[in-house]
Amino acid sequence: MPDPMLDWSDARVIVTGGAGFLGRHVIAELEQRGVNADRVFVPRRRDFDLTDQAGVERLYDTAFGADGATVVIHLAAEVGGIGANQANPGRYFYANMAMALHLIERARTSGLIERGGRFCQVGTICAYPKFTPVPFKEEDLWNGYPEETNAPYGVAKKAAWQMLDAYRLQYGLDCSFVLPVNLYGPWDNFDLQSSHVIPALIRKCVDAMDRGDEALDVWGTGSASREFLYVADAASGIVRACETMIEPTPINLGASFEITIRDLTHLIAKLTGFAPTDDQIERRIRWDTSKPDGQPRRCLDTTRARDLLGWTAQTPFEEGLEQTIRWFREHQGEIE
Repeated sequence: MPDPMLDWSDARVIVTGGAGFLGRHVIAELEQRGVNADRVFVPRRRDFDLTDQAGVERLYDTAFGADGATVVIHLAAEVGGIGANQANPGRYFYANMAMALHLIERARTSGLIERGGRFCQVGTICAYPKFTPVPFKEEDLWNGYPEETNAPYGVAKKAAWQMLDAYRLQYGLDCSFVLPVNLYGPWDNFDLQSSHVIPALIRKCVDAMDRGDEALDVWGTGSASREFLYVADAASGIVRACETMIEPTPINLGASFEITIRDLTHLIAKLTGFAPTDDQIERRIRWDTSKPDGQPRRCLDTTRARDLLGWTAQTPFEEGLEQTIRWFREHQGEIE
């Protein structure tokens, strides 16, 4: 059961991945809770290798000096789309498993528990079995093997959840575990070699318009469905879990809807202006059916988030897409 609300007034927070896509929004959410920048420590990869035990130990020793951290929010991950997962299965398993392993263990040995601190682990819906009944419910997490193209990443994140559960049972570590659905929004990764579907489609459409291309190729058949959560909504759910939960009951964070990749592609083509009418869409979008679709369907049951956290997503999907497209156009020149 949730403990009384965490008091942020004197919290000292480590946010791994805090300089990244989701991390920027989590830090903004913390600021709304009154956590000033001098009480948030964001480790940078150039300074701390979180896959290395010594690097993690140095992080805990460095952040806030002798006072130590009171909250750790672990967002950092090595992850990408279907192509990146197929190319890097070993690295994705090792990096994500190693980071969680060292960060959770050092939370135990650094005095975080004795300070009444908390550890929040962000998981992934890639941990769900390939053929999970839709909508995905947290109790189904163990009912099968994940979709093959991203199983190593998903299994690593699921193992982190089990480590938290064990540390809660044996050492009394106050912790939480959330599973955000596919995220999108400002500051997303728009690198076509490693990006997820929404930023990839936005960039493909905008780049095609800039080049004057008549058509663009999209992976798969378009039949798979996905659910998407605006990143600021995800950040509010993560912070809410951190401040209310003391045990790692898995909690889905989603928008409670799904859309096929075909319909998503058509919508982005229209919103970017690449193919603003239905007849243009039919002529200008080409489906490469030799490429994989990934997991057939993804849509979450978010009842537990509503009941335990009092949290629901707030951003309408089309509004979030428009904001993301606008951000990409404003920053296009800064993106490689």
